[in-house]
Amino acid sequence: MSTSTATLMDGTALARRTVEETAARAAEVTRRTGVTPCLATVLVGADPASVTYVKMKQNRCAKAGIRSRHVELPAETTTEELVAAITALSEDPEVHGILLQHPVGPHIDERAAFEAIAPEKDVDGVTMASFAAMGFGLPGFVSCTPGGIMRLLDAYDVDPSGKRAVVVGRSAILGKPAGLLLLGRDATVTYCHSRTKDLSSVIREADILVAAVGKPNFIKGEDIKPGAVVIDAGYNPGNIGDVDFASAAERASLITPVPGGVGPMTIAVLLAQTVEGAERQLGL
Repeated sequence: MSTSTATLMDGTALARRTVEETAARAAEVTRRTGVTPCLATVLVGADPASVTYVKMKQNRCAKAGIRSRHVELPAETTTEELVAAITALSEDPEVHGILLQHPVGPHIDERAAFEAIAPEKDVDGVTMASFAAMGFGLPGFVSCTPGGIMRLLDAYDVDPSGKRAVVVGRSAILGKPAGLLLLGRDATVTYCHSRTKDLSSVIREADILVAAVGKPNFIKGEDIKPGAVVIDAGYNPGNIGDVDFASAAERASLITPVPGGVGPMTIAVLLAQTVEGAERQLGL
């Protein structure tokens, strides 16, 4: 029977602390301005997983002293109708952050819908403006999961500077921004994907490995460099990550569990950035 030697990176505990800090900041905003920070969630259709996610986010908002407003649209909503709904929220001074729950359905131009979110309200970090801010290291909102990853690294005193970071996955809201944020902290970053040749040999060079490929147990422990920091951002059916946890934990120095690692931090960053958005918009 294998024994785990890696230290677990407890995202649940860090998320709890982050939400407590966020609640204190939200209360201070309300005390100073009389305004409660507000996150608007937009849901198209009634996909059961999306409905659950949105309810969970609303519950977390309530715990953090953030008001939530929910806009529910029918599955047959057109791109134009969705863009109009998001534009109205962007122009509403009582709304400080906007989250479009995706996927939105194949008949909708998701990018057009995301771009209707005003950059100062893009607390989920999904617009081109936010992506550019991450790339240039300028003030703005980070994509929530990569932002959560960076907070986890900081909480466990992992300094990316000079380290070899390997990101497996290149989605626009996870893999790509995770690499940009690591690069901004002076890591040497390699992106891997479905066409990377000899993937195992690249993974073996990683001091920091970010797995964001969406395939259960895809990365095996034998490919983990001894002492590496392993961030599993995969979430597959049955609460299974992209990394084979048992074998990876024998070689890694730090590893995130699934669940309880990256996931809780994603929502914590969303809430923190909503309050930050409110502070900026209210001139605090």
